[in-house]
Amino acid sequence: MKHAASSQNTYALGHSGRELERLSRQAQAFEPFTRQLFHQAGITTGMRVLDVGCGSGDVAFLAADLVGPSGEVIGTDCAAAAVERATARAQVWDIGNVKFLEGDPAELQFDRKFDAIVGRIVLMYYPDPVDTVRKLARHLRGGGLIVFQEPDFANCRSLPLAPIYERHVGWIKQALSASGARIQIGLELYSIFLAAGLPGPAMRIDALIGGGPDSPGYDLVAEGIGSLLPLLEKLQITTAAEVDLTTLAQRMRDEVVAEKGVVLSPALIGAWSRKPH
Repeated sequence: MKHAASSQNTYALGHSGRELERLSRQAQAFEPFTRQLFHQAGITTGMRVLDVGCGSGDVAFLAADLVGPSGEVIGTDCAAAAVERATARAQVWDIGNVKFLEGDPAELQFDRKFDAIVGRIVLMYYPDPVDTVRKLARHLRGGGLIVFQEPDFANCRSLPLAPIYERHVGWIKQALSASGARIQIGLELYSIFLAAGLPGPAMRIDALIGGGPDSPGYDLVAEGIGSLLPLLEKLQITTAAEVDLTTLAQRMRDEVVAEKGVVLSPALIGAWSRKPH
């Protein structure tokens, strides 16, 4: 295996300890959707799986649970801090069938082919996702699975319209778009797979929706704003004082509860296909 330069855009949310913890909380909210996607796609016992952009390791740990002790998961990330955190978590939880490597898997070389390649909320940060998927597919055996779950931020909204929630979601979209991220890439997955030389994928869509005080949507948006705040200030979109992060989640919660409304997360669009033999 050799390292090479990443073909990824700069990850707008950074890799601070706070951001890596946010990724884990987000992963907990999205875990049922990703588990269902992997089951439906065919991730199963004994597989060797490559996880693209592992972050804090949550998708790799989910895949490791599905493939069992006879399987193996390699998680990869361009950020050393992410790889260190994921490795430490695997050691604490004594998960022996997963390991983590620093680097962009589209540019790395591996000694053996994989049965499946997976990723969640990662292709959106690549400037050329078609080229990335094409390169990743080289690591797959014939008949191997490629499975991605990517967002459509247009789905992230409220009803009745909750101004505080909508305003901060709008700022997240602005900042991500300005960084080069593709905020509706979930809807592009079908064409991306085809352009990369893969059969047209099967697809599914999931999203968090809820009202009342216990919906996770308020905290997910507030934590996203927290990680993006340096970029939001740099772009002069808003300021820390205007955001008032310490009260943001509660203000969104109060606003939605008062109107007996609901909030929706970004849609998570899953796509899966098999590499031709």
